[in-house]
Amino acid sequence: MTIKNRQYLSSRVFKVNVGFLLSAGSGNFQDSRFDIPSPVQISEDLIINAIEGELRLTRAKEGILVQATLAVLVDSECSRCLDVVEQAVDIQIEELLAHPPSDMTEFSIGGDAMLDLAPILRAEVLIANSHRVLCKDDCKGLCPECGTNLNHETCSCERGSIDPRLAKLKELLDSRK
Repeated sequence: MTIKNRQYLSSRVFKVNVGFLLSAGSGNFQDSRFDIPSPVQISEDLIINAIEGELRLTRAKEGILVQATLAVLVDSECSRCLDVVEQAVDIQIEELLAHPPSDMTEFSIGGDAMLDLAPILRAEVLIANSHRVLCKDDCKGLCPECGTNLNHETCSCERGSIDPRLAKLKELLDSRK
């Protein structure tokens, strides 16, 4: 989603130089804190409105272990009416980034020693945000005939109509009353 005239931070804020950890021995670590109150465009399909939490990068024999506990605010769509809803998502990340890069792992650190957290963050946010979201518990949704958002306005469509393919089932249910 792109909103005109809205400024986003670049996803470069999630690139971390880990050369110092790669040259250190296994077990060395770096603790950091995220506190970004501005929107960040992670990818074409994800904008994070705010993020805060703790991050630990630990040197392991195979690469860098990324561990994080993050609170993220993202815009979602209501499953019934498609209105935009800001949602708080808590994320736990524990991912080993291979160094040198390997075809056996999804994430790795290249020869430039830059760790890019954006792809990991994107994957975790999309997974955590994959469940059904409602703008409110009593959301009325969209009219199936004209598409009007019934939370904001009413329409003149007939509500009693039934899909002709289900007419026999309706007759059966009505006969049982």
